[in-house]
Amino acid sequence: MRKISLVTGASRGLGRNTALSIARRGGDVVVTYQRREAEAQAVVAEIEALGGKALALPLDVGDVATFADFAARLKSGLRATWGRDTFDHLVNNAGHGEVAPLAEMTVQAFDKLVDVHFKGVFFLTQQLLPLMADGGRIVNLSTGLTRVSAEGWSAYAAVKGAVEVLTVYMAKELGRRNIAVNVVAPGAIETDFFGGAVRDTPAFNRFFAEMTALGRVGVADDVGPMISSLLSEDNRWVNAQRIEVSGGQGI
Repeated sequence: MRKISLVTGASRGLGRNTALSIARRGGDVVVTYQRREAEAQAVVAEIEALGGKALALPLDVGDVATFADFAARLKSGLRATWGRDTFDHLVNNAGHGEVAPLAEMTVQAFDKLVDVHFKGVFFLTQQLLPLMADGGRIVNLSTGLTRVSAEGWSAYAAVKGAVEVLTVYMAKELGRRNIAVNVVAPGAIETDFFGGAVRDTPAFNRFFAEMTALGRVGVADDVGPMISSLLSEDNRWVNAQRIEVSGGQGI
């Protein structure tokens, strides 16, 4: 039976690449999106072209009040598309960037980072646990910036650091259900994250490339296939780990 993975923020960037990488390895995918429905449906079409099944559902990971409704819609979608009441893998990928020096970070921007990257991950996972099959996998997304500092990213990196700690506790509590939980920490990647800053700003791109052992910043194809591999039975004994995928950033 094909495994079903739910990837948040899968209409673009790293989430999209992860969803397609899962499909190429023989998995089916629930694609979530916030506003980009057309792009999400395009991902669904690509997965179907690869021989898999997929479903696109809207989700605002920063709005905890909507999670119960999302879970209900997910349950209906699982039944309609797969004839199942459960899914197997959760990839907490959706996110955004806020960059400001410590002295200039606003409460509003800080709260949004917490709501999306930490509170959203915590309570979305909590809401979806009844729909997850025992023996499943959870992958949370962090950042290389929890280990290597760059000015302006203190709030973002701190929130991701909280996700790294949360991952260990998730692994401990969910071990009784044989659910493995890991966190993947990408380095700088050329996607449209933070307005495409790494991809489209030569100075920014060069800054991160020069601090990376392999001499360049990453692309989505460097990370998505790694996440899909982590979900497979090949890595069933990997649990409660922070895995950096950065090409050797900051060593």
